[in-house]
Amino acid sequence: MKLMARYLTREIAGGIMAVLLGFLGLFAFFDLINELDDIGQGGYRLPQAVLYVLLGLPSHIYELMPVAALIGCIYALAQFAQNSEFTAMRAAGMSRQLALRGVLVLGVLLAVLTAVAGEWIAPMAEQRAQQLRMDVLGKGSGVGAFRSGLWLKDSVRGPDGQRLQTRFVNIGTLEADGGLSKVAIHEFDTDFRLTAVIHAEHGRYQPAHNGQASSWRLEGVETTRFNVSRTQTGYDALHAAVERRPETVWVSDLNPALLSVLAIAPDRMSALALWRYTSHLKENAQNANRYELALWKKVVYPLAIIVMLMLALPFGYLQVRAGGIGLKLFFGISLGVGFYIMNGLFSNLGLINTWPPWLAVSIPSILFLALALVMLNRVGRT
Repeated sequence: MKLMARYLTREIAGGIMAVLLGFLGLFAFFDLINELDDIGQGGYRLPQAVLYVLLGLPSHIYELMPVAALIGCIYALAQFAQNSEFTAMRAAGMSRQLALRGVLVLGVLLAVLTAVAGEWIAPMAEQRAQQLRMDVLGKGSGVGAFRSGLWLKDSVRGPDGQRLQTRFVNIGTLEADGGLSKVAIHEFDTDFRLTAVIHAEHGRYQPAHNGQASSWRLEGVETTRFNVSRTQTGYDALHAAVERRPETVWVSDLNPALLSVLAIAPDRMSALALWRYTSHLKENAQNANRYELALWKKVVYPLAIIVMLMLALPFGYLQVRAGGIGLKLFFGISLGVGFYIMNGLFSNLGLINTWPPWLAVSIPSILFLALALVMLNRVGRT
């Protein structure tokens, strides 16, 4: 029995890898087509474009694994049914529970590998890909920004956690090495009255060392401070004082690791980066629903691989007269596309209707799990 289970698992794994490689080749081709418009700008040539596409493959592996698992498993099981191998295995004593156990073991292994790829390999490769584009094109990152650049909210809090100052930071360009260009900092007091506007040409991050807190060294700084004073006539007068310095130190909770996530789509960030950025947004009373949703996807998405394999297993019990490999693959592809569409649909519905993020990302997997259990129960009676 164990020999048959290992054989079944090995063949299913081979089918999944074949489908995954096919998908990766297709997506890599389309990605390369999208890069053709930028080839020739700056130092961006075909080798750099190919390297950029290759660095994006780990993210595609993470995104495609559930669909590849479903289609690959259906393909392998359909071949077994076509050659009557699955019928022979059942006649030799392989029960539905044993087949399900073998599929679940493979599913858990693929889920773990996918989680590792999504947490470490894909985010690092994606960040390196974005840095490559910025280096060779000679451009900084303004992803997710307005025309005026990146806008962030930063708060200064006292030892007791009370807000002392609110700052709105505008970054014109986020450099590939983590530096900043064309920085504007608008500082407000606890009553949201503007107290200062700081403009800086460049900014470099200085990590904490020798007991000193981490900070930013701003260069080419012009500071305009605003003070309100009562005049002799009883009216409030606004006074502005301009100060220019070659450089100054700016203490902030913002750091290159936090800023780097702005150059990467939330779905391609690591769970740790998502958690850190979500915490930062919540601390500054900003809407973090989009990043919370992406964080829960990181938790639920690898588990969807197990659900897909459970959904594919009943196809092995269908007889040849119920349809050949082509028809079963058609159903498998339809189910995979349906799962992909439902993931995007319920994610958007969750954002619009402010559903709990864990519920919005779990609904497709729950529905497909229910379908898999119904199909397994039905084939178990045959």
